[in-house]
Amino acid sequence: MNMKITDSVTWVGKVDWELRHFHGYELSTHRGSTYNSYLIRDKKNVLIDTAWTPFAHEYVDSLEKVIDLKDIDFIVANHSEVDHSGALAALMKRIPDTPIYCSKNGAKMLKAQMHKDWNFEIVKTGDKVNLGDKELIFIEAPMLHWPDSMFCYLTGDNILFSNDAFGQHYATEVLFNDLVDQCELIAEAMKYYANILTPFSKFVPKKIEEFVELNVPLDIICPSHGVIWRDNPMQIVELYAKWADNYQENQVTVIYDTMWNSTKKMAEAIVQGLKRTDSTLKIKLFHAAKSDKNDIITEIFKSKGILVGSSTVNRTILSHIAGLLEEVKGLGFKGKKAAAFGSYGWSGESVDILTQRLKDAGFDVVNDGLKAYWNPDGEMVARCEEFGESFLK
Repeated sequence: MNMKITDSVTWVGKVDWELRHFHGYELSTHRGSTYNSYLIRDKKNVLIDTAWTPFAHEYVDSLEKVIDLKDIDFIVANHSEVDHSGALAALMKRIPDTPIYCSKNGAKMLKAQMHKDWNFEIVKTGDKVNLGDKELIFIEAPMLHWPDSMFCYLTGDNILFSNDAFGQHYATEVLFNDLVDQCELIAEAMKYYANILTPFSKFVPKKIEEFVELNVPLDIICPSHGVIWRDNPMQIVELYAKWADNYQENQVTVIYDTMWNSTKKMAEAIVQGLKRTDSTLKIKLFHAAKSDKNDIITEIFKSKGILVGSSTVNRTILSHIAGLLEEVKGLGFKGKKAAAFGSYGWSGESVDILTQRLKDAGFDVVNDGLKAYWNPDGEMVARCEEFGESFLK
């Protein structure tokens, strides 16, 4: 499949409708994804990125139907991760001497992954290549989201090829942002940011400012996954600026795991207390063992506060909560309140452990938490409701 973006730029990527997990099994992709690759035709022909390794031969065969591979003057590798570079080895077997333009870290990482010493051309921010009627300008973007990441900008067509920035895991045949369901699109864009780019939020405004300082027009943003932003492309840039600024909505998320439903009863009572306190508050309740962890993380990203509960087992917390908090710690959320709760039958360590893990993850823990002995009775249910009310206060 290929699709014309402008008279000189063609999408030559792959739509993966069946993808349900990404980064191994770390990230859920309920709506599939795309591996976006772009062909620029001018006096020099340029290929930007390729596709994921399982589609390598399919990708090269499809590309050959669009252009004689020997007519590709050079390749741009904006990022070395194999969902972008996986088809590169199969392609380079066909055109082995073709230059590959990438960052210094990009060359290092591609060599380490592919074990090939190809014809790498190292570029840095501000470097330009004349294609004939147009120019390609390179912009390094380290830690958005790998050390080797970079963007490139095509003059004349005013296109920013933004690699992982501004993308989404969202399979679609129509490819353009104005042709897809807008609620789905923004939800997937937020999930992508929350689960992948949150740790690098401090770099986002700097990179936006750096691009603005180039003082070039912007008509289209072409990311490496999901839709191409042709209708008001600045809308996703503005969302990134907002999301990078310790984003939160008027929402509290309650997350728990339970053995015999005692902690579940506590969670539901806490929700009742939250509801009594603020009628405009959005409340989300998740059983961590039954819910998708990346969907939970997206709701944490949106929240101003979270309450986390676990029953005690073997003097510690349940594994689904433990795994979730470990991942949350790595994301480094800022400016969010938290508190812990849980039930116990013997020793009762879970609340203290949760409290410490929430602190370690950067949350502002507002109290010592709430423990319930065995099955909560009416008095404890009332205390749980009060706990929810006091958390908001």
